[in-house]
Amino acid sequence: MKLALGLFMMAQFALAQGPSPAARPCDPPPAVRPNAAGAAAAPRRAPGATVPATPEDIAEMAKLPTLPSWQGQTSDGDYSIGPDYAPAPEQTKRGGVPEGKVVEFVMDSAESKFYPGVNGPFQRHVCVYVPAQYVPGTAAPVIVSADAYGMRYGLPTILDNMIADHRLPVMVAVMIANGGAERSMEYDTVSVKYADFVEAEVLPRAEKEAKVKLTKDPDGRMTFGGSSGGAVSLTMAWFKPELYHRVLTYSGTYTDLQHGPDAPHGAWEYLEHFIPDHPAKPLRVWMEVAENDIGANSPSSGRRNWVIANQRMAAVMKAKGYHYQFVYAKNAGHVDVKVINQTLPQALEFLWKGYPIQK
Repeated sequence: MKLALGLFMMAQFALAQGPSPAARPCDPPPAVRPNAAGAAAAPRRAPGATVPATPEDIAEMAKLPTLPSWQGQTSDGDYSIGPDYAPAPEQTKRGGVPEGKVVEFVMDSAESKFYPGVNGPFQRHVCVYVPAQYVPGTAAPVIVSADAYGMRYGLPTILDNMIADHRLPVMVAVMIANGGAERSMEYDTVSVKYADFVEAEVLPRAEKEAKVKLTKDPDGRMTFGGSSGGAVSLTMAWFKPELYHRVLTYSGTYTDLQHGPDAPHGAWEYLEHFIPDHPAKPLRVWMEVAENDIGANSPSSGRRNWVIANQRMAAVMKAKGYHYQFVYAKNAGHVDVKVINQTLPQALEFLWKGYPIQK
């Protein structure tokens, strides 16, 4: 009975993190509305949590609101943002800026060697942004996103504007929808499997469908996601640093959701063992967590407090000498759209710092 209840809660939690099934992944997002503070959702109880955060946990998190204000700085460190938010101007289409195109295709799980469908076959949509400035036949830098992240936050328009302003290189974005009911299995499992799936099955198809060539240079490859999609974004770069050097995550699920022999505490292993116990990898990371994120009122001993998980991730990255930014969002919730709408352009600028940009 306990096992069945636990599986039910996990399934409900995994669905809660995913995008609305009614939305087509490659549809453009709704118009961005100017908004001030807005009402932040109360912290969601972590799945399985029955006791509150300890005084020690509360004291640890109490340091976060006092972090220096983040205003798009390009230097490493820990920052805070909020409580008021406004959409970044880069999300608005500008006259005279060349517009890229988005190519959509569908993958059938029955044809996959990696994720054929545990509960039967399913379809996975993939959206490929190609900038107007792309020269056919050249190897382009690429952003690879989980949950088709980017389409919901105006990434094509942001890239149009920032490429035109020579703030980012001419790059492609491959935005991959999740496996639906299998999302947690794909994203929260700490292993090389998802990275291998993307490399073997998704990117070759993206190149064919969108008629582009993607660079193999890890300095020219970035992963991007939120929640469990954030966890798999780090996992891809951690297990395949020869393919990815840049990682962007919102409300990253660096918590204990999927167990395995090499990661008995799931993605909590990153802050507990993987990063502290291994030499630093050549990664550049931008990460955010919110004041009212999942499990903010839960004890860290349960390994399902998103705030403490991300806070400690930042601490171990700093100790190991990683290039990173950690942003704590006040008056905000789990993968809060108002935070993403304000911070995404500058997060991209931080992550691509040092990469050649043609003038």
